[in-house]
Amino acid sequence: MDENPAVRQEMVTMPEEQPQPHPVVCNKYRGLLLVVFAFSLFAAAFGLGVYCHLQKNADPWMPRWKSGGSYTSEERHSVKGVSNEDNRELDKKKEARTGGIMRMRRETDFQGKSDGQQVKFPDRKTALLKTIKEILEAPEEGVSVNAAEQKAKKYFSTCMDAESTEKVGSKPFLTLIQQLGGWAVSNGLNRTDFNTTLALLMSQYSTFPFFSVYAGSDSGEKQTASSQHYIQIDEPYFQFPIDWNSKTQKSKASTRYLRPFYMSCGQYLALLGVPSNQTTQHCGLYISLSTTLALATAPLHYRLSQKLLYHRITIQELQTLAPAIDWLACLQATFQPLPISQSDLVLVHNLPYIIHMSQTISIWQVQHEMMGTRPLHTYMIFSLLHTLIPALDSRFFQTMRNFSIATGDTQEEIPRWLRCVQQTERGFDTLLSHAIRERHAQKEAEELIRDVYLSLKKKLTDLSWRDNRSSAFILNKIKSLNPRLSTKTNNLSHAELNHLYAEVVLSEEDFFSNYLQMLVLEQKSRSRLLSHGTLTEGLSITPSISGNDIIIPVGMFVSPFFHSSYPRALNYGTLGSLMAKDLLHLLLPNIQTQANNPESESKCIWSHYLSVTKDPGWVVTFSLSPSKQQEVWVQYTALQVALDAYKMSFTRHPGDSSLSGLSYIHLFLSSFTKVTCDADSYHEFMPFEPSFLVTVLCSNSGFCPKPLTCVNKSQSYPRETCQSRTLH
Repeated sequence: MDENPAVRQEMVTMPEEQPQPHPVVCNKYRGLLLVVFAFSLFAAAFGLGVYCHLQKNADPWMPRWKSGGSYTSEERHSVKGVSNEDNRELDKKKEARTGGIMRMRRETDFQGKSDGQQVKFPDRKTALLKTIKEILEAPEEGVSVNAAEQKAKKYFSTCMDAESTEKVGSKPFLTLIQQLGGWAVSNGLNRTDFNTTLALLMSQYSTFPFFSVYAGSDSGEKQTASSQHYIQIDEPYFQFPIDWNSKTQKSKASTRYLRPFYMSCGQYLALLGVPSNQTTQHCGLYISLSTTLALATAPLHYRLSQKLLYHRITIQELQTLAPAIDWLACLQATFQPLPISQSDLVLVHNLPYIIHMSQTISIWQVQHEMMGTRPLHTYMIFSLLHTLIPALDSRFFQTMRNFSIATGDTQEEIPRWLRCVQQTERGFDTLLSHAIRERHAQKEAEELIRDVYLSLKKKLTDLSWRDNRSSAFILNKIKSLNPRLSTKTNNLSHAELNHLYAEVVLSEEDFFSNYLQMLVLEQKSRSRLLSHGTLTEGLSITPSISGNDIIIPVGMFVSPFFHSSYPRALNYGTLGSLMAKDLLHLLLPNIQTQANNPESESKCIWSHYLSVTKDPGWVVTFSLSPSKQQEVWVQYTALQVALDAYKMSFTRHPGDSSLSGLSYIHLFLSSFTKVTCDADSYHEFMPFEPSFLVTVLCSNSGFCPKPLTCVNKSQSYPRETCQSRTLH
């Protein structure tokens, strides 16, 4: 900490918010009391009915900001130019907001559990998946539901029908094997060409046994809105853990997991009706080939250090270096109907592995193919099996799960609805992002984005930068960026969406065939990305930069974080503050080294925290690390930015609704406190409960008259978490 005498640190205050006189002295414990009330008020908004005495304070904002009520009938008639029809429209909006609030209460269940504990906000990814589930389960409203959405709902419905999947057992996969020419394990293999089978698996079944293929940009190129996308070739995903020896810089399969891996192989074959006397030979060859291929893999940090990523090479050059694979035929099949030629560039992320893989395939073709065991073909069929396990009966999934547990996977099994939502998302991502935008992220979402970014720019302009040249670059970049909601693919009309999924024909009962259709949709998505360089970001929850655009995905605008019918104070307090944090982390990842404010303000906040939580005279030797100093500043700045953004919104919409008669400021701050404690992914980097930032804001803005004072102490703090304090 700063060893200078006590320094009075003037925090950045909002216009019109000078401290107001008050008869009660704001002592050091009142700030903490305010936080407790903030939590209580938010809980009251969702069923506990608590109110607090802080409304006695002279609110520095306009009366309606404090009142927390909607227009009365007299106020509506007194507003110049408001007709009876306008009044009816206001009533409709109020009714819609009330309905939205009731939905919010049901969705988040903030009334509390039976054991008295408060129910938390879900994490943002879970909230998005639950929203998708609601869309997929919503009843069809007449004939107006577009055909594409009907197909997505049908896919989800057949996925959820576990009983039908259990009835058919392994028959669908065995039928598919026969369509692919059989396999040597059952002595029914036709002499299918290795590369023909490989190309078919890559194009029709999203299965990449020996290497992975996808489309993406080159990280070494300057990213623009129209950045070129390339075919990318990488190591495949292996079903078993791989150990890396940092001394020899070699990989090998983890020997302690080979036995359970062998056992799972035998269990799969038994489920497919393969005689037990065939298991030893074919599982042995499968494991031998797998472990041989794994020898040339390397972890990401090694590939980065050796510059093995984004190696540019033409398809023709790759064919010369790794001749066992018919690269042109396989890539043409994967990205059909796009024209792919020998001269096209591809990006390889571990060329030594690709060369080793090709050599291994050539050797195994010579050594084993003449024996009739066809291990390369068996290896491809096993890869296909792992791709299709989600569409097979539960015995296959349980076998895979048992092996994962044997390798140390302690994560709980995810529920079926979640797996089905994720599978539906894989094939219908464009449709679902469109549906989320249509239902949730309308005009109010675009207003929130605009207000938050405008407030953020104002805040950053006032920073004290350490270097004029770098600050000019940063500020010019921030001013040139344009935040926008998701991508152009989300603006498709219903007719265009129907055309996009026109070739998809789904069964009412056969989920296996529907799953195969979803894999074809994945192939089309890869082709679109390669040809147009556009990807649907609607099902993301993280902002990103593309050229001069900041992409704000519609996946962020889901309840309970946001809904157009919620009070704006709640939307700005929850999603507005989360968005501000996301943008600060995205745009200024190293703000601690670029500006003076993060260090000085975070030290001041930390000192204030210790001054109101520790006994007088308590002295230790601890200060915040630079990373925690930065996070404290980011969190506090995000609160200020979101609050300023809401003030902008409030000037345009002074008739904002509220909850349980709460004032707007209380609802906003309570929303911020609740969501920051429950659902903020950056919370783990904070040295104290983020809710304390409300105390800091109030101590400095007129809500609590005593100004924030930095104290001269060398202090430390035993970490607390939001869960350590009961919310009443």
